[in-house]
Amino acid sequence: MTALRRIGPALLAPLLAIVTALVISGLVIVLIGESPFAALRVMLDFGDTPAQQTQAIVVIVNRAIPLFLAGLAVSVAFRMGLFNIGVEGQYRLATIVAAAAGAAVALPGPLHVLLIIVVAMVVGALWAGIVAVLKVTRGVSEVISSIMLNFIALGLASYLLTGPLRGSPPGASIITTAEIPESGWVPGLNGLLTGVGLAEPRTEMYGFLLVAVVAGLMVSVLIKRTRFGFDLRATGLSPSAATASGVDARGMVLKTMLISGAVAGLIGLPDLLGTSHHYGTEFTTGLGFLGIAVALLGRNSPLGIALAALLFGFLDRAAIPLQFEGIPASVVTIIQGTIVLAVVIANQVARQITRRQAERGSAQAVAPPSTGNGSTGGGQRPGGGPPPDDGPTTGIGTGTGVRNASGDARQGAGA
Repeated sequence: MTALRRIGPALLAPLLAIVTALVISGLVIVLIGESPFAALRVMLDFGDTPAQQTQAIVVIVNRAIPLFLAGLAVSVAFRMGLFNIGVEGQYRLATIVAAAAGAAVALPGPLHVLLIIVVAMVVGALWAGIVAVLKVTRGVSEVISSIMLNFIALGLASYLLTGPLRGSPPGASIITTAEIPESGWVPGLNGLLTGVGLAEPRTEMYGFLLVAVVAGLMVSVLIKRTRFGFDLRATGLSPSAATASGVDARGMVLKTMLISGAVAGLIGLPDLLGTSHHYGTEFTTGLGFLGIAVALLGRNSPLGIALAALLFGFLDRAAIPLQFEGIPASVVTIIQGTIVLAVVIANQVARQITRRQAERGSAQAVAPPSTGNGSTGGGQRPGGGPPPDDGPTTGIGTGTGVRNASGDARQGAGA
């Protein structure tokens, strides 16, 4: 029962957000003249054959992997009380530089992949570090600076793609970097699917899934099981109290943004090392902004973020089947946007419920036993009976406290 009370408020917000989003989206579908039940049936239809069903699962998982990394990057900053909106620019710039670095060298397979990952993480961390430096040295809000740096990063990536890092021939309709050699690719995981008895899908499941799982575990251990994680969470709750306890709040801002940017640098690598093997004008965009919604829905927990990423992957996969049934694919965008709005409201509702439960529990803990008629107005002596008649009774009371008519806990003031 205690575990249920602890987990209940955490699950209330995302469940309420999803239900609210489905209701509102159903009303929108009705307004455009379609059946919401037909739309739900299409979204839940994974195909008739085992191969089609496995293919649908692979598509959802492949879409969820970068969304999980995006949500993870955002959540690290959230735990510190920082709003890293610059994840979009951080991963786009990190991906193009990593793609160019991977195409420029020839190394044995594991070292080649490791080089690409390290370059991506370093570039993402350095770009996020600019936000931290501006905040701790000049007091610039990370929201403003990260938004502006998004535009700078996108412009810089466009310049690099069309200029120094261009690998496609002149006149090509799609501009790309040079292709990464096969030694820099990450093998797929379809062998694991067939090994457990599933049908062979048409699409290869990203092998970068294993890297994402390791990243999630490392972030979880770092935040919850280390001194650094404790300082990070304490600074996020109250920077002044953390500073008074000896925590370098300014240094924590810098370290947190570097970690958030390093994780953001991984977002584009599942597509880069799994399918495209180059960065181009058609490369996946918008993952950084979706990561904010995923982190909110997952309540900054790696497990919750993973489930939220799978939900968003499921919604993205449903866009094409909905179009085949004559239902606009924008319904998926409406659902995702409504989830973002609903989760903010639901988080506030869950926070209020948790606060009231805590206040009720603390009020019951400080309430004295109901002995006597309460006419003395003060606390009882530990041994019972009236206070000794050895002087004035205007000093400090027993501290057990009494309750007034409104139910508020008050500190005992003595008789």
